[in-house]
Amino acid sequence: MLLLNDLHDSYFNYIAALINALVIAKVILIGEYARLGKKLEHKPLLPSSVYKALPFGLLVFAFHIVEDTVKGLQHGKNMAGAFQDKRIDDLLGRSLVIFCTFIPFFAFREMRRVLGEDKFQDLFFYLGAITKSDFSSGQANE
Repeated sequence: MLLLNDLHDSYFNYIAALINALVIAKVILIGEYARLGKKLEHKPLLPSSVYKALPFGLLVFAFHIVEDTVKGLQHGKNMAGAFQDKRIDDLLGRSLVIFCTFIPFFAFREMRRVLGEDKFQDLFFYLGAITKSDFSSGQANE
């Protein structure tokens, strides 16, 4: 919006983006409760992260379809009319962006799971934690 100099609807767009982020957070919690993506946790971090991003991305896609259908039904359309107005390429584009965003998200979560909460926080938030880590002394290969 800043680049396009289109700030007249900024509050609505920011609030809609915040609500959408909260819905996606709720979807992540539902997916974790259903234990999605736990199958490859013994694999290296990249395949595990991509494997987790895929079902969670599909879950967000399903929630977007349900959300758009409910919106159509609230506006007085029947079930077929609610599906007609939505473009599938728009939904697929959103889901692709979410999937690509989920890969680094789950990579950091997997790294936190493997390293442990304390070491992960130390690496990100404490000065000198990298020099004290096991990885710099060569103990990671043992």
